[in-house]
Amino acid sequence: MKYIYQNADWRSFKWCEEKITNLLLDIQKAQGYLLGKMDVLGFEVKNNALLNVLTENILKSSEIEGELLNKDQVHSSVARRLGLNYDSSINIERNVEGVVEMMIDATHNFNKQITEERLFGWHAALFPTGYSGMYKIEVGQYRKDKNGPMEVISGSIGKEKIHYEAPEAKYLKNEMNYLIDYINNNHSDNLLIKAAVIHLWFATLHPFEDGNGRIARALTDMILAQQDNSKYRFYSMSSQIKKTRKAYYEILEKTQKGSMDITNWIIWFLETLLEAIKSSEDILSGVLKRAEFWQKHNDLVFNVRQKKVLNRFMDDFQGNLTTTKWAKMCNCSQDTATRDISDLIDKKIFKKIGDGRNTHYKFV
Repeated sequence: MKYIYQNADWRSFKWCEEKITNLLLDIQKAQGYLLGKMDVLGFEVKNNALLNVLTENILKSSEIEGELLNKDQVHSSVARRLGLNYDSSINIERNVEGVVEMMIDATHNFNKQITEERLFGWHAALFPTGYSGMYKIEVGQYRKDKNGPMEVISGSIGKEKIHYEAPEAKYLKNEMNYLIDYINNNHSDNLLIKAAVIHLWFATLHPFEDGNGRIARALTDMILAQQDNSKYRFYSMSSQIKKTRKAYYEILEKTQKGSMDITNWIIWFLETLLEAIKSSEDILSGVLKRAEFWQKHNDLVFNVRQKKVLNRFMDDFQGNLTTTKWAKMCNCSQDTATRDISDLIDKKIFKKIGDGRNTHYKFV
């Protein structure tokens, strides 16, 4: 099997401009509309939008690799690093802190040069214990292939299918130097195309024992932040990739076994990006709902507990709201919870549903 890096013209990526021009224009329009919409909503709303999007992006990027992170831990870790209110009672695991640290660095320091040391730092942050699951791996350095070639495999034991075999470890340092130089010094390619090329290039080299997909997507988000010239992320590329996970791996495998013409990969990447931007309201719905609510009721006075629960209720609250849940969220007595809720009923914000043990409350 011949892989893309075995082509005589390896690294000379080519694509058909005519086939992607309209896609680039559509993305530019969608980005402009979204950024314009968010810019008028104010600093607090934008920060909460950033919190939601980064949380979603981190969760979905890990899910693509089959790793399920705790949403509350990710949310609290991101909020703390952004200087926003967070639940300090939540115990955040080291691997969660690590992936959050990597993503914040990629999107907030988007104009900072990529170096070998920075990539090693990202990799070490992903695997703070030096283990991937039960297996010890080499962290913060390129793979050594001590156990044989790096392969992407699926299937049960005895029925394995090899989808891809990465370049030998002995070539990695030199190959990564070419990629790092392209990331830092290539200013001729459109940034959206550059993001697509970097994603493919990094995934093809597969320089680490594990975590390559997450780091490739972090690099993608870094270049997209450069494109927007903003640390604020209002759409999640990883969320959209997760929705089309099978197609993502299929187009990667097909491209990695093809010629240096990567037009089809770029088309897939740009179409996915466009859908991510169009789907941004799914992630931002809670933030936008909150902004609309507080603007509508800016003449009313709410205490700290009421503000906390209302914001949570409009974001990702699960199940029915009861006085017991209110008391737990606010660390207050049942009597205080009842008074807080009764006040919101008087203000025609909540209404009572049911009686006795079935009593709960909803927005009017």
